[in-house]
Amino acid sequence: MPGLPSPLTVNPAQRRRRRETAAAWTYVSPSVLIILGLGVVPVAWSLLLSFQADDLVTPSRFVGLDNYAALAQDPHFAQAVGNTVLYTVLYVPLSVLFGFLLAQALNRRIRLIGVYRTLVFVPFVLSATAQGVLFSFILDPQFGAANSVLHHFGVSPQGFLTDPAQALLVLVGITLWSGTGFCVVVYLAALQDVPPSLVEAARLDGAGTWRVLRHVTLPAVLPVTAFLVLWQLITSLQVFDLVYVTTKGGPLGSTTAIVYFVWEQAFKNFTAGYGAASAYVLAVALLVVVVAVRLVRRPRKALR
Repeated sequence: MPGLPSPLTVNPAQRRRRRETAAAWTYVSPSVLIILGLGVVPVAWSLLLSFQADDLVTPSRFVGLDNYAALAQDPHFAQAVGNTVLYTVLYVPLSVLFGFLLAQALNRRIRLIGVYRTLVFVPFVLSATAQGVLFSFILDPQFGAANSVLHHFGVSPQGFLTDPAQALLVLVGITLWSGTGFCVVVYLAALQDVPPSLVEAARLDGAGTWRVLRHVTLPAVLPVTAFLVLWQLITSLQVFDLVYVTTKGGPLGSTTAIVYFVWEQAFKNFTAGYGAASAYVLAVALLVVVVAVRLVRRPRKALR
């Protein structure tokens, strides 16, 4: 056809660009297929599933917003939301605070400092399953080491993971033991990037330890703190493994988190549509958290 270049008239630069484009797509196509197959498609499918009544066996039927309406009236879902919120309110600030304090203590040149830093970080490397198994033995009401130690000090045996009043607090303690190490490592990297000249200038001006911390260190690590708060928020809202291994959501639903509730509805009660709806409620909550953190940080960036 007139006006279209024939293959023989394509210049070498165009042929080279086409070969490069084809080679690039050849290299990235496996990753694209994995992202589509394990990310985009399941997300879209679960969204459609949330509007259906599906038991994963018989054909599903469209129910509209009935699953979401049922969630609003489900006391078990309300309990799961309350447990997750309480877990998050306790875990996030404590993990960030302890991480900063430990990083301050470890940000110095003392003997065996590398060993101390490693010991703090090792619990974070352990999987939640391993942590759950370990603490299930330690906190066993009858044969655990924890009650043996308490008995030695004259304290009556505790129920720990079997006591509805203690179970969620114990889970928070376990995750603090493991999750604080991540905050320590991130804060250590941030503290070592604080310009020593600023600290020396503040000390020459007569600033004490508290003033240096308040006016130099904390402003310098503020972006890292925002990142850690967001990271720990997302982590706490998605807690599942530890609950599954230790308490199975009990006793009396006192440790049922939202993600465990989703799993229970979808794969234990075989109400996949209901479970998908609760999963999307969690997704919206995570989106709100991310947007809120970004809106809080935006005015501070504008002031800078």
